[in-house]
Amino acid sequence: MKRFAALFLAAVLPLAARADEGMWTFDNFPSAKVAKKYGFGPDAKWLSEAQLSSVRLAGGCSGSFVSPEGLVMTNHHCAHSCIEQLSTKEKDFVKEGFYAATLDQEVKCPEIELNQLVTISDVSKRMHSATQGLEGQKFAEAQRGEMARIEKECAGDDDKVRCDVVTLYHGGIYDLYKYKRFQDVRLVFAPELAIAFFGGDPDNFNFPRYDLDVSFVRAYEQDKPAKTDHYFKWSTTGAKDGDLTFVSGHPGGTDRELTLAQLKFQRDIALPEALFSLAEYRGALTMYTKLGAEQHRTAEAELFGVENSYKAFKGRYEALITETLWNDKAQREQKLRATVKKDRSMQKQYGAAWDMVAKAVDEYKPRRKEYQYIEGASPGRPSGFRSRYFTLAKTLVRAAEELGKPNEKRLPEFRDSNLPAVKQALFSAAPIYDEFETFRLGYSLIKLREELGADHPFVKKVLGKKSPQELATELIAGAKLKDLELRKKLWEGGKSAVDASDDAFVRLAKLTDPDARAVRKWHDEVIEPPEKKGAELIAKAKFQVEGTSNYPDATFTLRLSYGSVEGYEEKGRRVNPITVIGGAFERATGREPFALPKSWLVANQDGRINLGTPFDMATSNDIIGGNSGSPVFNKNLEVVGLIFDGNIQSLGGEYGFDPTVNRAISVCSPALLESLDRIYGAKRMVTELRAGASPAGLR
Repeated sequence: MKRFAALFLAAVLPLAARADEGMWTFDNFPSAKVAKKYGFGPDAKWLSEAQLSSVRLAGGCSGSFVSPEGLVMTNHHCAHSCIEQLSTKEKDFVKEGFYAATLDQEVKCPEIELNQLVTISDVSKRMHSATQGLEGQKFAEAQRGEMARIEKECAGDDDKVRCDVVTLYHGGIYDLYKYKRFQDVRLVFAPELAIAFFGGDPDNFNFPRYDLDVSFVRAYEQDKPAKTDHYFKWSTTGAKDGDLTFVSGHPGGTDRELTLAQLKFQRDIALPEALFSLAEYRGALTMYTKLGAEQHRTAEAELFGVENSYKAFKGRYEALITETLWNDKAQREQKLRATVKKDRSMQKQYGAAWDMVAKAVDEYKPRRKEYQYIEGASPGRPSGFRSRYFTLAKTLVRAAEELGKPNEKRLPEFRDSNLPAVKQALFSAAPIYDEFETFRLGYSLIKLREELGADHPFVKKVLGKKSPQELATELIAGAKLKDLELRKKLWEGGKSAVDASDDAFVRLAKLTDPDARAVRKWHDEVIEPPEKKGAELIAKAKFQVEGTSNYPDATFTLRLSYGSVEGYEEKGRRVNPITVIGGAFERATGREPFALPKSWLVANQDGRINLGTPFDMATSNDIIGGNSGSPVFNKNLEVVGLIFDGNIQSLGGEYGFDPTVNRAISVCSPALLESLDRIYGAKRMVTELRAGASPAGLR
């Protein structure tokens, strides 16, 4: 139900070009608009079924229930950490693939958490009342405190429930999202990396594609497969050119509503710095992976992540230096500011908001590297301490301080609502590889000294007279946190146990935490409040003028987009929207990254594969990072595809959507069944996907 009467929002792109743009919340989906264009408009029952059939992988991906027995479909690269963590030097599931032929062969993933969105409720009035008339530190404290109270009231002490207060429209609306939490998640199937990432970095964010980027996991409750009443059925025929498609998933974040001051900072400083940093680290990682087979195995996932981030950030940068997009952004902001200025009441309430945000951005610039390298709080950005050991130690040190405080006074990551996820990561049995940890830590310490300067007090405090490599080697030699029981004792023992620990990384975390907390406090109390307050005022001004006829920026919460199977023009040629399995064999060279796995070659030689089966497809659905693993489905709520990428043009989707070329890329449902059946012999899964199965049928 729409919560405001709305006029149609002026878009980043001209009105006529908006087409299928939008990552819509489920309680504000434009069903009438979809019906007008496609002849079908989802009703409340349909939307509820799609919502409850969708899941979030808390680590940063999407998925969907595809059977009544808790079977979840997602991407290989979304479950890659689990596949890698379950692998050994002797049995590399990343390289060889994994299939549990029976239920008891399904293996628990150390760190995957699934969230199923159950309810959405509006808590805007309560949040706005809590911060009314406040600014700066008082605004930040009141906002964090009220969020913590609402989340605590919602979840209580039930670890199976997760509650998040979600900021939408940059503070214009606050919603409470209540999730059912699954932390017993087991791996069922994963193909070989060679086909899950066929084409490697050269094909990444491109089309045509020939990837089987899929994994299946299963949610468990009380050591049994979870009973899931809501799940997507399976389409054996898939979709054809022009068909209506829906994508439900959790886009991680977009910046389509940022101010020009914020966008200018991204364009001129943040993105160029991130690209330089990623390029350097990619080079170092590549050299490390070439040292030997084991170095390649242990570092491969991180290299993939870095290469993926580099290409994504490059796409964002190229979008922001595109004159058309920038001019559209400028015109939109100028138009809103002019409207506000004309109304005396609006000018009094909202007129200073843009300058408030700009001032915060200017104050952040001089100390941004201290925040990044000392606190390391920006996802995908550099840190001075790249090490799983340090992450574990920092969690223990901070928890010892934070858990003694009232819930609403803690750092957000240590609120009661987040503790199950914190403990899952802290007590993960995932292996830690000391040689790789030494490399990662040594590299990041070098960058810490390089970026902050050898004379920076913090650098001197950390390194002393040692070189970065000497300190990294010494720290790894003194690391004891590989011992899971020790981590549990330190967690349960609290501050006294942590203070008494002689672990090298716990000592390092204690040494650095005062500085990290200080720069975090500066950011959270000086920089963030005016940015948030200004954004909230701008959002309120937009509501007064425009309402909610547009979707909010993505926030890693469940969204629904609509579109169709649709090709596009690129460099003067027409790109068809669907590839076939036979194309993979034509594209294969036998050399990485275009080398098909042995299972595919044998199946083709034996004539078991239908080479005309639709493989990957392009649709006009509006997606962004975080949508990886999202189901593509038709109006009958049948899976027709599995999102795993976007084309290169879609990378500018961080800031705007161009319906003529932005495309979502997915694996077609017929290719998933064909490969499971004819290549991998996964009969148990094929039966379950085709018709569901009873518990006996799973065994």
